[in-house]
Amino acid sequence: MKKTLSITLMMSMLFTLLVPFQTMAEKNTSGQLVESAKTAILMEKNSGMTLYEQDAHKKLPPASMTKVMTLLLIMEALDNKNISLDETVRVSEHAASMGGSQIFLEAGEEMTVKDLLKGVAVASGNDASVALAERIAGSEDAFVKKMNEKAQELGLKNTHFKNPTGLPADGHYSTAHDMAVMARELLLHEEITDYTKIYDDYLRKGKKDEFWLVNTNKLIKSYEGMDGLKTGFTKEAKYCLTATAKRGDMHMIAVIMGAETPKKRNADVTSLLNYGFGQYEGVKLYSKDDDLKTMELTRGEPGTLLLQPEKDVVVLKKKGQKTDEYKTRLKVVKQTDLPIREGAHMGWLIVEDPKGNPLTKVKLEASGSVEEADVLTLWERSWRNLTSYWKF
Repeated sequence: MKKTLSITLMMSMLFTLLVPFQTMAEKNTSGQLVESAKTAILMEKNSGMTLYEQDAHKKLPPASMTKVMTLLLIMEALDNKNISLDETVRVSEHAASMGGSQIFLEAGEEMTVKDLLKGVAVASGNDASVALAERIAGSEDAFVKKMNEKAQELGLKNTHFKNPTGLPADGHYSTAHDMAVMARELLLHEEITDYTKIYDDYLRKGKKDEFWLVNTNKLIKSYEGMDGLKTGFTKEAKYCLTATAKRGDMHMIAVIMGAETPKKRNADVTSLLNYGFGQYEGVKLYSKDDDLKTMELTRGEPGTLLLQPEKDVVVLKKKGQKTDEYKTRLKVVKQTDLPIREGAHMGWLIVEDPKGNPLTKVKLEASGSVEEADVLTLWERSWRNLTSYWKF
C-alpha cells in the first residue's frame, strides 16, 4: 500500500489476535495436570482461549522449540514469494558447521527449500535452519533480528532470541505462553502441518548419502489428531515440547518446558490435551470463507470489497453446558488507501458473550485486491449515480 491503513490499525497489530483475547485458564479447579514440567500452558488455536496454565510466563531456555519462530519466518517468506519450495539453496560453511540435531549438510551442497524445510520441521536440523535463515535474510544475525522483531510484533514481552536453532546462548529465552502464541501464529499457515506431522521421510533419496528423517515428536504416531509442532532438548532446558493436535473444530496447543525425561514430557502433554478435548467443545460461528461485510470504495476498481475472517471463528464451551447466544460485531478500518491487496488487514470481528464480555477476536481480511480506479471509470461511475438520482 502507498500508506498504512491507519495509525490506529497498525497499533492494534501489536496486540494481535494471537495474544489471547480472553483467558478461562484453570489453575486449581482442574487439579494438577502436569507433574514433571516446570511450566505449561494449554491454548486453543481457533478461539485463542487459554484453558490451563502453570507458571506460563516464566522465562526459560526454549531449546529447539525456538524453531517455531524460525518456521514462522520461513512460511512468511514463502507466502511473500521471497523464496520458493523448489529453488535450491547452496549451504555455507557456517550452516554446515552447526552442531546438535542436524541433517548432515556439507558446505557447498545444494538442497531445495522444500527438503530443507523438512529437515527443520521433522528432524530439527540446526544446519537446515541456518541455511534457510541465511537464504531469507542474508546472514544468521540478520535473520535473528527478524525473529526478535516478529516477537515484538506479536506482543511477546518475555522472549528474546540469539539464534534460529535453540542452541544454548546467554540471553536466549522464552515462556510457555509466548511459545503458544508463536505456535498459534505459525498454524495460520496451514501448510506447515504438512511437514510437522510427517513421522518419517528421506532426504537425498536413492543417493549414497541418503538420510532417513524421523520426527523428534513421537506423539505424531500415537496421539489422535497430533500434527506438530516442535520438540526441544538441551541440558539446561531439559525436555520441552510445543504440541498441536486437531479434532473437529478445535485445534489445541500444549506447551511443556523443563520436563525431566521424554516420557514425562509426553505424559504431561498428553494430560493437557486430554483435558482440553475431554472437557471442551468448539462452537463454530463463521467459516473463514464467509463474507461478513461489503466495503464501498468509491475510488476503487472494483468499487466494492468483501471482508472475510482470517480463519474459522470458533468459541469454546464446557461439554454439557448450554450454548450461549453469542454476539458478534465488526470493527472495520475507516480510512483506506489504495491499492488494497488480497489478505490485507481491514479490521476485527469481535465475539462477546450474552453479557457483553469479550471472548475472542479475529482479523478481517480483504478477500481480493482493489486498485485505484482511472479517471474514465470514476467519470462513468459518477454519471451513473447522477442519472440514477434523477430517475428517482
